[in-house]
Amino acid sequence: MRDQRRKAWMTILQLISNLLWVVGLVVGLSGLYLLLDYRQSSIFFSHIYIILPAVLALCSAVLLVVSGCLGALKSIEDSPILQGLFVYLLVVVFCLESTASVLAYFHSTKLDSELASLAGVFQEYAGSSQDPKSRAVDVTQEELQCCGVHDYRDWLNTSWFNVTGGELVPHSCCNSSFPSCNGTVDQPWKLNTQGCQVKLEISFQFLLDLIIWCSPAVFLVELVMFVTVGQLMRDQPLRKYQELNK
Repeated sequence: MRDQRRKAWMTILQLISNLLWVVGLVVGLSGLYLLLDYRQSSIFFSHIYIILPAVLALCSAVLLVVSGCLGALKSIEDSPILQGLFVYLLVVVFCLESTASVLAYFHSTKLDSELASLAGVFQEYAGSSQDPKSRAVDVTQEELQCCGVHDYRDWLNTSWFNVTGGELVPHSCCNSSFPSCNGTVDQPWKLNTQGCQVKLEISFQFLLDLIIWCSPAVFLVELVMFVTVGQLMRDQPLRKYQELNK
């Protein structure tokens, strides 16, 4: 009877271990995409601390995959050492994921202040592909289909606008639906309507929220794993001892 129960718990452990790989993949992708987004838009942020949740999420994702591989091993059924290591990894993952979730929530409430330098970068736009700030502005406006900090009118108060004779905004402001757009302000309907700050906040908010909501999902999966491993430990067969010859 006990052997049948142990086999049942072992089957559950192996099935949930496969789920750990999936959860680890989601957690890892959320952290990876946050790092990639920050790398592209880092010049707009006032500090680098927003990548901390991404780094912790990637670390926990690696440990989740390792834990999933360990839990899928057949030898874990009769090995107290592997069972203890498995539980230890799950505890470390829980600590990492909880910290990442808290930090992600903290930064999600301060995206406005963290993007405070965005307006300054737009003011220093020079229109040169060799200039890092100008290149970052153009790439952001093209990929996010935005124009200016809040809208195209932000460009009217920049030195770039004065250099062009008070007629043009950067071509990256043009809406892709209008191939004939050349950036003239007398045809604003051909320009992207939304500002880049809103688009950046939406993009980063989504990734931060994903990291936040991954934490309870990881906790629920780990809770099932803790119960399963606990049952295997409880039903561990007693080791046989023999008296040593004197």
